[in-house]
Formats: sequence, C-alpha cells, structure tokens
Amino acid sequence: MQAIMETLFDVVYLTTVITLGVLMIKNAKGNKQYTLFGIMAVVLGLGDSFHLVPRAIALCTTGLENYTVSLGIGKFITSITMTIFYIILYYVWRKRYDVKGKQSLTLAVYAMAIIRIVLCLFPQNEWISANPSLAWGIYRNIPFAIMGIIIIVLFYNSAKENNDNPFKYMWLTIVLSFAFYIPVVLWADVNPLIGMLMIPKTCAYVWTVWIGFSDMKRRK
Repeated sequence: MQAIMETLFDVVYLTTVITLGVLMIKNAKGNKQYTLFGIMAVVLGLGDSFHLVPRAIALCTTGLENYTVSLGIGKFITSITMTIFYIILYYVWRKRYDVKGKQSLTLAVYAMAIIRIVLCLFPQNEWISANPSLAWGIYRNIPFAIMGIIIIVLFYNSAKENNDNPFKYMWLTIVLSFAFYIPVVLWADVNPLIGMLMIPKTCAYVWTVWIGFSDMKRRK
C-alpha cells in the first residue's frame, strides 16, 4: 500500500511542478520574474526526480535496501538542485520588488550556496552508504537553512511593505518546507516514520510554485 500511495503522490507532484514550470516559461511573455519562476519550478521537479524516481522503483520492486547507491546519488543531486532553487527564488524576489544594489546581500546568498555545495561534495557525507553520516547531514544543511532564513525574511518584509497580497504567504511556504525537512534530517534514520514529513514538505513546495503560477494567470 505504501508503495502505491507514495508512488502516485510522487508522480502527481513531479508532473504538477514541471508542468506549471513549463507553462510559466512558455507564457511569461518577456516577464523575467515569471520566466525565473518557471525555471525554478522545472529545476525543483527535475532535481527531485533523481531521488523520487529511484525511490518509487525501489518501493515497487525489491525494496529500498537494494537501491542504496541510486538513492544516494539521487539525494546528492537533489541537494544541489535545491540550492539552485533558492538562488533563483532570491532573484525572483529581486525582480518582483525591483531591488537594486544590495551586493552584500547577494554575496551572502551565494556564499551560503557555495558552502552548501562544497560540503555536499565531501566524501564524509557517505551518500551511497546504507548508513550515511548524521553529522555531515547536519553540517551541509546549516548554510542551506541560513539561505532559507534569508529568503523567508526578504519575502515577509517585502510583501508586507508593498501590500503584496498574492505573495503574502510566500514566506510561510518556505518556513513550512524547512519545518518539515529538518526533523527528517535529524531523526528519519532512527524512526523511518518521520520520513513521512517529506510529504507535507513537498506540498509546501507545490504551494510555492502555485503562488507564482496563480499570480501570472491573474495578471494576464
């Protein structure tokens, strides 16, 4: 039952975000904000597919324990693409609120992204191990969390200052994604049921994409 339900959920999720992303790119009509948003959605979907597709195959065949290498490589790729996702989201913020300058802020975002990616490259992460390092799972997610906090604060303040009703909950979608993701990093290996929190985390990302898509449709 888990295999069927989880696989169906993942198929719907990946199809939804990639489709919405392609539609935004196609229908942006020169609006760089929506083009960026569409690219971001496609990066999210394609990146997650490297982990979710092997996981679905594993669940529907011989089990997760027999797909350790492909799942680990997929998790590594997803870690990189999620970092890129937040860099693009930062530029969505800049375009939406016509932000100029703030080089120090841009530098901070890139610094956290580079640190995150470099940490992901260390062999101590043991990506293809059946029991990867918890400590390195925490290390690589510290700069990622800092990136998330920066983006949360930026969207919260800008939406409030500009009375931006369509984007007023953008900050909340990011808060929820991290709130569901952090327990998985810390305790999923101890209690596999905690891994179920990836479902609401995924829903939070769909909400993020839907906010951008809905705003584009509204402005047509």
